[in-house]
Amino acid sequence: MSATPGLLVSVRSADEVAAALAGGADLIDVKEPAKGALAPAEAEVVSAVIDAVDGQVSVSAALGEWSSNAITEAHWHLELPLQYVKWGLAGYAPTPGWGEDLLDTRRELPIGTEMVAVAYADWERAKSVPPAEVAKFAKRFRFKAFLLDTWGKDGKTLLDFMTAKEIAGLVDGLKRVYTTVSIGGSLRPEQVKQLKGVTPDYFAVRSSACAAGKRDGVIDATRVKKWKEILAGVKVS
Repeated sequence: MSATPGLLVSVRSADEVAAALAGGADLIDVKEPAKGALAPAEAEVVSAVIDAVDGQVSVSAALGEWSSNAITEAHWHLELPLQYVKWGLAGYAPTPGWGEDLLDTRRELPIGTEMVAVAYADWERAKSVPPAEVAKFAKRFRFKAFLLDTWGKDGKTLLDFMTAKEIAGLVDGLKRVYTTVSIGGSLRPEQVKQLKGVTPDYFAVRSSACAAGKRDGVIDATRVKKWKEILAGVKVS
């Protein structure tokens, strides 16, 4: 059976939810794009987004870059009914035995909230863990969701750091163990044709869904709809 990839749209406030849903967003993510790749929005903002979505689609939230204080810092966010939460791994060195502390964090999440394993394609400049290693970790410890993104938001896209073949191999390996896979990294709709053979469960977008294609703009329903139309031509097996 074939389907098309879903579209994850990142919003920064409840004011953007209506446009995202009108354009056809399948999953709403909440973050503060002015402060970094996965910078968290205030808990009050996330709560307002959840209210605005009103159960129409699932809601996820970015909670920043992981640290040993991750759970404490996200205390109020974790009181909310979020389907997914995610921390980036910028500055997280893959020392021997890495990942045990991430598993400890996952164990502290409320029931019903899944931790997304996040890999940065530009892992060297993020001083992070290589995507292949994060994927191996996610498969070994049965993470139900995985995001491939870029840390730097400077005009470069996912395809500046990984080839379509590399991305496809990573995505397919995760999907074989029933992990839900999203790919982001400032991709533009016209780049989808360069990703032939790449079939994630979701494309994750922000900049290209905003007015004028700017990350700090506001979500534009027409741009979201354009993404949906292009993804309608991509088949997921």
